[in-house]
Amino acid sequence: MDYSAETLLIAFSLTLLAGLSTGIGAALAFFSRSDNAKLLSIGLGFSAGVMIYISFAEILVKSKASFALYFPDAGAEALMLLCFFCGVGLAFLIDRLIPEDVNPHELKSDQELAGLKSDEEGKRRRTALHRTGIFTALAISIHNFPEGFATFVSALDSVTLGIGIAVAVAIHNIPEGMAVSLPIYHATGDRKKAFVYAFGSGLAEPVGAALGFFLLMPLMGELTLGITFGVVAGIMVYISLDELLPSARVYGNAHTAIAGIVAGMMVMASSLLLFKIV
Repeated sequence: MDYSAETLLIAFSLTLLAGLSTGIGAALAFFSRSDNAKLLSIGLGFSAGVMIYISFAEILVKSKASFALYFPDAGAEALMLLCFFCGVGLAFLIDRLIPEDVNPHELKSDQELAGLKSDEEGKRRRTALHRTGIFTALAISIHNFPEGFATFVSALDSVTLGIGIAVAVAIHNIPEGMAVSLPIYHATGDRKKAFVYAFGSGLAEPVGAALGFFLLMPLMGELTLGITFGVVAGIMVYISLDELLPSARVYGNAHTAIAGIVAGMMVMASSLLLFKIV
């Protein structure tokens, strides 16, 4: 399947911007205050709402439609579901391979973050914090490969889908940037170094997009698209349920998380409807 240079550039640019939003989290970590937490909670819920809505209302529908060109209705739906749960399993496997103490999605509460900022127990503690920050950056890089691929493939199919997912992933990456920058900053006292590590970890998303492009694009046809969309939907639903929603609860409460979810779904539904009308 051929794509124009403009389409490829837009898809890659959206993926790059989503990945580099870890730098926003790094910057916020240096000036974070506890009263920012509710806004972050709503934002994380918003990301989950966007991803869940897109996955079930658009991406899985596209997956089944692609399979339906080759298989009867029941067979197409079965293959769609198989790919969806393979995507969930892939995201789960990646998550399990990363130790909990450096997993960026095993988030700390605001009180724990405050305690981390006030910790000055000497060289041993600073060394441990530095190590935690580096391993967290590596962990985030591993997590970001499938996210970058998901954003890229979705943007190739539809700019509207790509923008929605890129915004959701960008919000999702803000606390990841904080998770990298805080320990490195408090271990070294170097804001620039902490920012570079956090910013750099987000580059895994465009790298994931590039790898996906070179590995899969030569094979991309309707059948490959069906498989890819099913897997991408599974990855995004897993990220939403296992990472974004628990994070939204940590930084806020049930009400802020639900408010964000509903807002994300409404915005995504409205934008997709507007796109179809226009």
